[in-house]
Amino acid sequence: MDRFPFGELEAVKRILHNAKHAVFFGGAGVSTESGIPDFRGNGGLYESEEESNEYYLSRECLTREPEKFYRFFRKNMMFPSARPNGAHLALANLEKRGIIHAVITQNVDALHQAAGSRRVIELHGTAGRYICTGCRREYDAAEVDHLQPIPLCGDCSAPVRPDVTLYGEPLDGFNYADALSEVKKADVLLVGGTSLVVHPAASLLDAFSGEHLIIVNLSPTPYDALASHVIRESLSSALGRLAEE
Repeated sequence: MDRFPFGELEAVKRILHNAKHAVFFGGAGVSTESGIPDFRGNGGLYESEEESNEYYLSRECLTREPEKFYRFFRKNMMFPSARPNGAHLALANLEKRGIIHAVITQNVDALHQAAGSRRVIELHGTAGRYICTGCRREYDAAEVDHLQPIPLCGDCSAPVRPDVTLYGEPLDGFNYADALSEVKKADVLLVGGTSLVVHPAASLLDAFSGEHLIIVNLSPTPYDALASHVIRESLSSALGRLAEE
């Protein structure tokens, strides 16, 4: 792993501090240091199951084999003991100081909010909230997680599903439009913990026309050539040093 060179650290710090509207866009790599595995990294979900994880987390599976869907979701997507790591805390710090104006996340773990970030756009929803498929009543995940094998609404008895975007479903239009607006306004886009291969989320970068694209990721991404700075370092380390006053 390459360290973040001191001169480059100071250069990126200056870029952030001089930014008029800096935005962070992150993926699963933001939460791996909190003990939440990603899909594509070493030890990720794509290596851990015999069948396709995309099927397990799809609308098709929820409809056709709901017991299999909920069993997989509870095992692989619910992490009630996870806590924010240094990357989440650094971003909350940068937002509090008026440097980062919005956090756009592909994650559904709500750890950005737990760390103190207030302007968080959740592209794929949140695993902490469930929605009744009948009357649309909202439930906290803790209210329905114990209901086996399929959680049912206490009001209308319809199935209750996690409020996340599954494979085979479009992104929430309001959240995507909100994220797109932030990217278009940004003069600095800080990207971290994402392979930038999952669309349409990754295509948000195509709308960025600001001055500085900064990518912090351990592995190469398709957008590295467009970045003014590419950092090969863990997010908690890099962001922690960027947040130092």
